[in-house]
Amino acid sequence: MTTNPNTGETTPELGDYVDKPEGPIAAAILAAGIGSFALGVLTTLAEANERIKEFLNFYDPVGPLSGKTVGAVVIWLIAWVILHLAYRNKAVESRRELAISLVLIGLGLLGTFPIFFQAFAPPE
Repeated sequence: MTTNPNTGETTPELGDYVDKPEGPIAAAILAAGIGSFALGVLTTLAEANERIKEFLNFYDPVGPLSGKTVGAVVIWLIAWVILHLAYRNKAVESRRELAISLVLIGLGLLGTFPIFFQAFAPPE
């Protein structure tokens, strides 16, 4: 830091930085994992249960995909708001949240593969 002798103000020098809490970043990362997982769960549930499939059909030309995506986005937003409020001023180790999020994203991706979600379909 350099201090101006006339004004007494300090200005950061090259290489100086202010360490900010990583809580909001960790909240966004974890919320993304939760939203991805929600999409996989909704996709699998829609295949497993006809009533859920009909419930998720918000728009006939699109079918239940409309409800799956809207539901996943709503869950993601709710998770992001709650986690942001919980983590906003905390020094959180974001590596743990990244690892959890990557696992949730992987599980969510698995839930969207036809070979997986068709295994839960009722027998014809």
